[in-house]
Amino acid sequence: MSVNVSPSDVKAGLPPSLRAIGAVRLVARAVDGGTEAHEVEESGPLRLRFPRLAEDALEAILINTGGGIAGGDRLDIAVEAGEGARVALTSQAAEKIYRSTGPAARIMLRLAVRSGARLDWLPQETILFDRARVARTLNAEVAADARLTICEAIVFGRTAMDERVRSGSWRDQWRIRRGGRLAFADALTLDGGIDGILARPAVAAGAAAIATLVQVAPDAEAKLDAMRATFGDIEAGASAFDGILIARFVAPDGFALRRAMIDALSALDCAPPPAFSL
Repeated sequence: MSVNVSPSDVKAGLPPSLRAIGAVRLVARAVDGGTEAHEVEESGPLRLRFPRLAEDALEAILINTGGGIAGGDRLDIAVEAGEGARVALTSQAAEKIYRSTGPAARIMLRLAVRSGARLDWLPQETILFDRARVARTLNAEVAADARLTICEAIVFGRTAMDERVRSGSWRDQWRIRRGGRLAFADALTLDGGIDGILARPAVAAGAAAIATLVQVAPDAEAKLDAMRATFGDIEAGASAFDGILIARFVAPDGFALRRAMIDALSALDCAPPPAFSL
């Protein structure tokens, strides 16, 4: 394993509005029937920790020592599961994105899953605060015989504390390529009066938490019925085609959404890491 930490002048040349810049890179390799962290690079507030090594999989915990994300932050996360490797990555806690007085926080996520490998990207919820501004891109490259599971949940304010996200900006763009060809493209834009947008019946009918769950795998379509069977009282829907299963969830709060996510991940033969459990 190699660990490289950028020097303290990593912010040189960046605008003064920038609060934090950070990056992590993980390359995992299959070794002797298991998986190990072959390369690890860290800079700024982002860290990776490996609490335990399972018999055949590597569990990684992403930590943001900056205590959350604010306007102007730039974070870059890159994860590669090499041939035959198995990686499950989650976050230490729900990521909080605070209000911005101007610039948006920018998050870039890059995932690569090589032949015969499996990567489960299962961060805990992202909690958006009022007047937060975020632009995120997710790009994934998946081999035709590999398996990638992505679970991303967004909570608009903490309902237990009577918080509401009245305004702000959330821009999310996903691109997943399988076998070198574009297989899935998705974009979500909530800009301006987010509270009013979520209140629309055709959007979220006043719900405060949403999630998207995607699995790319040779047997993804066979799990559609099992996925739909997990849908309880919250609004949810799923479809599957060409080796991709997509499910979307709308819940009244983060707790209800998390319960739904745990059931849904079980239907995909993807047990959530301990940090994600109730």
